[in-house]
Amino acid sequence: MSLQVGEIISFERTFTKEDVELFTKVSRDEGVHHLTPDEQGRLVVQGLLTATLPTKVGGDNNVLARTMNFEFLRPVFTEDTIICEVEIEQYDNQENGRISIRASFRCRNQHKKDVLMGEFAGVILAS
Repeated sequence: MSLQVGEIISFERTFTKEDVELFTKVSRDEGVHHLTPDEQGRLVVQGLLTATLPTKVGGDNNVLARTMNFEFLRPVFTEDTIICEVEIEQYDNQENGRISIRASFRCRNQHKKDVLMGEFAGVILAS
């Protein structure tokens, strides 16, 4: 699959209590807000769990990440549906048989509020 500069890849995910519990075990991020439900019964989703949304595009396209920058704008809670849009800003063939890629992303909750923004860059090995 070949990506194009200007292409926007969009997808969504709803985070569950089970997602937070599993990520807590794997990451050992055991902040009280990830373990204790709020007055509405929700847990706060770990920032780095939320940050897996834009990395999905990298995984889907076999990107070896070099840099990732995240700006966490507001909390994400369990049962929030997050829409992630990744825009390809650079996609160039290099002389060494690799493809250089750079993209920016924006993630919004179901209320259309920005929760995460940033960018990533890396390479794709030619097959």
